[in-house]
Amino acid sequence: MAVAVVLEFKNATLEQYDQVIERMGYEPGGRGPEGGLFHWVTATDGGLRVTDVWETREQFEQFAETKIGPITQEVGVEGPPEMTIYEVHSYLTAP
Repeated sequence: MAVAVVLEFKNATLEQYDQVIERMGYEPGGRGPEGGLFHWVTATDGGLRVTDVWETREQFEQFAETKIGPITQEVGVEGPPEMTIYEVHSYLTAP
């Protein structure tokens, strides 16, 4: 079952986010990781909010463990993010 994941990174910056994406080998507007269906990020008053939709929770958890956690630490993002996971009832994609 697909899941939506909302990550709140306190005190993180868009510059740090750009560094993370670059170190992961991705570029804005490009293809994301296998299992990732949708991804967007925005600055908030307290840091960054990342919202993803993944094919399965297990795919997200593996990616978070092997990529998100280690690389956000490398670029100086403070601690683990606040995370909320929702089961997705339905989603649409572009043609």
